[in-house]
Amino acid sequence: MRFNSLILPLLLALVLAACDGGVLHKSGANDSEANVSGRQTSVQGAAAIGAGGVEDARRAAIDDAVQRASSQLKRSNPAGAMISDIKVVDEWQDGEVYRVQALAVLSERQHCASPYRKKIVATGFPIMNAEQVSSSESQDLFSGIPREINNRLMETGDFIGRNLTNAVLYSRPDIAPEILPTTGSAESVIVNVARQYNAQFVLSGVIRGFRTESTEFVRGTGVLAEIKSMARDFIGRRSIDFDVFVHDGFSGVLLFQQRYSASILGDVSLPNGYNVGSERFNDTPSGHKISELIQQASEDLHRLFGCYPFTIRVLESANNRIVIAAGAQDKIRMGDKLMVYSAAGIAPSGRGLSDQVGILTINEVSANTAAGSLDSGAQGVVRPGDWVKSFGSP
Repeated sequence: MRFNSLILPLLLALVLAACDGGVLHKSGANDSEANVSGRQTSVQGAAAIGAGGVEDARRAAIDDAVQRASSQLKRSNPAGAMISDIKVVDEWQDGEVYRVQALAVLSERQHCASPYRKKIVATGFPIMNAEQVSSSESQDLFSGIPREINNRLMETGDFIGRNLTNAVLYSRPDIAPEILPTTGSAESVIVNVARQYNAQFVLSGVIRGFRTESTEFVRGTGVLAEIKSMARDFIGRRSIDFDVFVHDGFSGVLLFQQRYSASILGDVSLPNGYNVGSERFNDTPSGHKISELIQQASEDLHRLFGCYPFTIRVLESANNRIVIAAGAQDKIRMGDKLMVYSAAGIAPSGRGLSDQVGILTINEVSANTAAGSLDSGAQGVVRPGDWVKSFGSP
């Protein structure tokens, strides 16, 4: 009896401990709303199908998934982090409820990773005062500055750059970004350039000034004045100012406008034949400063437009086979889902796509194009020139 009285409490304590551990483990699994791994998570979202139909419920379910993913990820990541990309990987209707399975990625606030590469076409930067660049100096600034901005955007892996730097949008650089087209409207000029290169964005700009300050007069007398007088032929001061603009290739709306300026001290000449971006160009005081401004501009554009949803045109549409102007090089993959919008449904503000047709599922991918079919429930006919857009905020 004494043996049993000692063993029984011990066995009871072990059983309770095991049960308690099992309950804690099971509770932890049930409380998890998402499968979180580092800086990404797979999470479900759901919404009731109401008067707005399946499409409204689908968008609400995606919003629910975003909120759940954001809550999960931010528990174990810095406060300065945010959801940078949300991708729907599965979706289904469960009675009167629409459900989606989404993959969300967390990124630092300063940069948004994109699952697709956006196309941007660069046009030339005319100079307001042509006499500020002599015939003995490099003539590559006008095409070289936008070309190098485009190159640095491509180096990020988030953009595909196209160069039309032998053409300019502004016949009057002094009033840019206002465009004075010979025919049509300013918006149609932008849209035509974007359509020619199947681009989402159009990069343009103007060189406001590249003025060399006068060294004609030297103040003072004595030895210091004489030294300044002799040095003025070798050391000068020059200012560089250029504006960068980015237009939306779908609506023609101006999305970005920024001026970049610097003062250059030293040998301020840029010898003819020195191309922007080359090593010998960067080794000159003027080239070094211009390269710094180019880097700053490309970082600003990447920070802003890296966060934009991917948008591309429809090339062909027949028998529910829709071909788009993007493929493997744009990071399009089999099974991707994109929203389709009618080109006739541009919002009056030009900032959104107001006429949604349906959801496109990709089932064919080549290097430069991809094809797919509309999911059931599509509302409307897809035509060449319509647009498809990735999921995300406009």
